[in-house]
Amino acid sequence: MTGNAEGRTRIAGSPTLNLVLATAAFALLFWAWNLIGPLATAYSERLDLEPAQTSALIAIPVLVGAVGRIPAGALTDRYGGRVTMAAICFLTTVPVLLIGFLGDSYTLLVIFGTLLGIAGTSFAVGIPFVNAWHDSRRRGTATGVFGAGMGGTALSALFTPYLAEYLGLTGTHAAMAVALAAMGAVMYVFGRDAPGWRSGDARVLPRVREAAEIKATGQAMLFYAIAFGGFVAFSAYMPTLLQTAYTFSPTEAGLRTAGFSITAVLARPLGGALSDRIGPVRVCAASFAGTAAMAVALMLRPPAEIAAGTVFVLMAAFLGFGAGGVFALVARLVDPARVGTVAGVVGAAGGLGGYFPPMVMGAVLQFTGTYAIGFALLALCAGGVAVYTVCAFPEAARIRRS
Repeated sequence: MTGNAEGRTRIAGSPTLNLVLATAAFALLFWAWNLIGPLATAYSERLDLEPAQTSALIAIPVLVGAVGRIPAGALTDRYGGRVTMAAICFLTTVPVLLIGFLGDSYTLLVIFGTLLGIAGTSFAVGIPFVNAWHDSRRRGTATGVFGAGMGGTALSALFTPYLAEYLGLTGTHAAMAVALAAMGAVMYVFGRDAPGWRSGDARVLPRVREAAEIKATGQAMLFYAIAFGGFVAFSAYMPTLLQTAYTFSPTEAGLRTAGFSITAVLARPLGGALSDRIGPVRVCAASFAGTAAMAVALMLRPPAEIAAGTVFVLMAAFLGFGAGGVFALVARLVDPARVGTVAGVVGAAGGLGGYFPPMVMGAVLQFTGTYAIGFALLALCAGGVAVYTVCAFPEAARIRRS
């Protein structure tokens, strides 16, 4: 009996198992976080919304999920990733059910969408949880694999429209709530915090202030606002963009958005692994330069399918590489005891980076009838950050020659 108990403890204490659990919970929570985006056109038609109102509806959960990462990261440093991740799963069931059963007006959708932002805070919980389970040589790869859980947005874009067709809006939200509750229970029962993890005694606000004083925090915030913010913005707004700019149906737009998200998801762990080999600064600089180039290409509105599809896929790959590189950089520069709080602050910057573009794109479309200005702004921002990355870390960015 004792031997069996010890065996179960070793399995539960496995870095691989806990990485899998954290990634699965993160993916499901990101699906829930992005529930409104794939259905935004249906809500817009039903409630007769203006483009700017639709954009705001999509962006509100992103904003709340971004800001909420700051306390979520600090709470993870204090209470551990296992309990905090399970709690977020349980809490997210509330707005998911409210949207499904009571979301019959724009005002209520805005209110419930605000609560849905809770799901987006899960990123700041998983990063320190996974980081503590792996040594410094493997943290880039491990956090990159965990970050692939952002593929929950691809699952949402791909399956939510179909679920809505077969189950209806209410049934879709009820099914998601059941899945979240089950995931929370699995995480709580089978997850474990790393053996070396210790609860922090400091309160949340002092920890956040300490994290903000670290130079690497501000740099990572800027980088993540472009890399992850760009991914979130495209994942949330792309169904609307494809329907308005290329006249795809909701399911066709959802399928293509899923392809975009899957590409970024696959690129993220590769970006983390590549950072372990050649350094995260080089990965980030290349990511931002590539993002700027693809934004310029989108300004020219390439024709649908092959041309536009290629540009969107390359954009997703560059953003995914950058997102993987940023937290590999954090793992190298930040004390593990502060990674949770720093991850919360940096994650908030990434979420905010995803909040503003849909608002801008909706306004640009409404007043100009084209998305070109929005893509021009993305090109300027990404190009500028690429230059800053090389200037801020000149030694790390330089390619060694044999």
